[in-house]
Amino acid sequence: MVKIDNIELPDFPLLLAPMEDVSDPPFRALCKEQGADVVYTEFVSSEGLIRNAAKSVMKLDIYEKERPVGIQIFGANLDSMLQTIDIVEKSNPDIIDINFGCPVKKVVSKGAGAGILKDICLMEKLTAEMVKRTNLPITVKTRLGWDHDSIKIVEVAERLQDVGCKAIAIHGRTRAQMYKGDANWKPIAEVKNNPRMHIPVFGNGDITSPERAMEMRDTYGLDGAMIGRASIGNPWFFKQVKHYFKTGEHLAPISLEERVEAARRHLQMSIDWKGEILGVFETRRHYTNYFKGIPHFKEYRMKMVTSDDSKDVFAAFDEVLDKFAGYEFTE
Repeated sequence: MVKIDNIELPDFPLLLAPMEDVSDPPFRALCKEQGADVVYTEFVSSEGLIRNAAKSVMKLDIYEKERPVGIQIFGANLDSMLQTIDIVEKSNPDIIDINFGCPVKKVVSKGAGAGILKDICLMEKLTAEMVKRTNLPITVKTRLGWDHDSIKIVEVAERLQDVGCKAIAIHGRTRAQMYKGDANWKPIAEVKNNPRMHIPVFGNGDITSPERAMEMRDTYGLDGAMIGRASIGNPWFFKQVKHYFKTGEHLAPISLEERVEAARRHLQMSIDWKGEILGVFETRRHYTNYFKGIPHFKEYRMKMVTSDDSKDVFAAFDEVLDKFAGYEFTE
């Protein structure tokens, strides 16, 4: 069993990573149904929250069926982050996660996200003060370091643990790498193997198959895996990994009918939560992956990603069922 504070999770839990414009309530619901053990919100700007920015506030929407669920926040100003804690608590999440890893320039330029990796003392202070502010478990998601020459993740993890961080998820790249090159899990294993560490250490980055998840568990000895891009348009990834762990075999390919039903539900939940315009627009990014592998699919994909009326998108789903009836996916 793995525990984040008092939250009990199964051995080697699978966590849905916080992803901007992806990890919203509809997508989290689908991933939860397919085996995600913990789900995280999109990252929420502390400055946006304290200004009551509508987009930031909307990201605090969580639902009972998602639990355990973590709300992830980012920022570099202590006062703003502490005010954010007070606001976030009202949504009653199970976990508050601090983003010390986002590599995007507009975040980093403000000293937040991965930008704070340049100031480990501030990173430690922010975490310590936020732990003091709430009774909810504070966790951290971060990267190996700012660049190859400044990787101090073993020390960083230990210092964060010592001020009360209850779990740490580490992406196996530096900020300088962004999402290029291969993720390096060895330094994450060094964090886990540090005899002073007693909180869960989760790995993130390049977990693209059940085999890779098993490698993270068995070769690198980490406590769990945080799944990001592999789940986009593929909420079944969590179920696929768990099936492989249990049987040593791959789950049968997800059928066309299951894919269409998931896409249909995803769109409807998005419309129910965000309204017609945003619901239609912000679900588009998932369709390519939902139907990846179908030959001569461009005509239908274009209908899905260019239509502004949900009726047209739902009609495209029906066309796909009719046109490709009997199509068998190979993976």
